[in-house]
Amino acid sequence: MNNSRNICVFASSSNFLSECYYKDAFELGKLLGVNGYNIVYGGSTLGMMWACASEVKKYGGKIYGVMPQRLVDMGCRTDNCDEFYLAEGMRDRKQTMDDISAGVIALAGGFGTLEELTEMMVQKQLGYNKKPIVILNTNGFYDELLSFFKKIIEQKFANKISREIYYVANTPQEAVDYINNYEEPEYTPTKHEIYSR
Repeated sequence: MNNSRNICVFASSSNFLSECYYKDAFELGKLLGVNGYNIVYGGSTLGMMWACASEVKKYGGKIYGVMPQRLVDMGCRTDNCDEFYLAEGMRDRKQTMDDISAGVIALAGGFGTLEELTEMMVQKQLGYNKKPIVILNTNGFYDELLSFFKKIIEQKFANKISREIYYVANTPQEAVDYINNYEEPEYTPTKHEIYSR
């Protein structure tokens, strides 16, 4: 598999959100497909996850689903994936999604999305990956979290260079444009860059 065109999408599995969130998920999926990308996602037909994945497929991309056995047993799995990866648990699931993707876009989501996003940020902060990480801030959903990230840096819990770990997009088009134009940083973070203030 050529992972260079695989984008991992983290998003809500809820079917009870305001319409604006699904609208952006559909639009992002369409843009990813049109631009020749595939999607790596949670493997279900639920919520924003499926709204995005279904559009990727509709517009020519492939769907790679990753799901732990527990959620399969709960009946969450879809048969619409081009490839499906069965994970042992949530930690293994995140590792697989990381392994087969070349970039990350986080849409609005709950605790699972937040955990997935921040783990990828830490991985990049420490130099384990150099992937683009995009936060799609639909309807200002992430405003408070972004303010908290700013506080973390301002109060020196993280180096100011940490702000370069992620990109905030306000529209799906901005998110895909960033992925399209992304250039990996040439450097690997040093101890000084990570821990100095």
